[in-house]
Amino acid sequence: MKKFGKTILTFAAAMIAAFSLTACQGGGSKSTVDVAGLADDLNAKTIKSDVLTETNPDMLPTIYFFEDGQVNESKTYMSSGATADEICVVKCVDENAAKAVTELFQTRVNNQSKLYESYNADEVGKLADAIIKSSGSYAVLVVCDDYDEAGDLLKEAGF
Repeated sequence: MKKFGKTILTFAAAMIAAFSLTACQGGGSKSTVDVAGLADDLNAKTIKSDVLTETNPDMLPTIYFFEDGQVNESKTYMSSGATADEICVVKCVDENAAKAVTELFQTRVNNQSKLYESYNADEVGKLADAIIKSSGSYAVLVVCDDYDEAGDLLKEAGF
């Protein structure tokens, strides 16, 4: 009977360990993000000084230099150029692609900062505060007027 009890305890401990390991997958982030919904919310609630236009997804590789097959889904809003405001939410093929996309977003922000220095220096401050994050296979770039609200929306979405 003692041997049976030890076997049950060993099995129970193994099961708890297995469940603990699988519960930690994803680094605590949500497994799915509503890409379009998040981009729409960010646009509606954080942009005050401009009206952004939805950008055709076919243009994103040219704008951000995404590699073929890196991004599965996206929604992007951009300014006409009067402001630096910009929102891009993407679902990538995997976590590594999402991290690579955040690097591309940083390059975009750096390039935009140099551009705006030459003709609208007030916008450079917005770019300095740009939010660039990834969570699991998702990545986001936000250049906006209300960074507190953007942070709240991103936190709710699992970023």
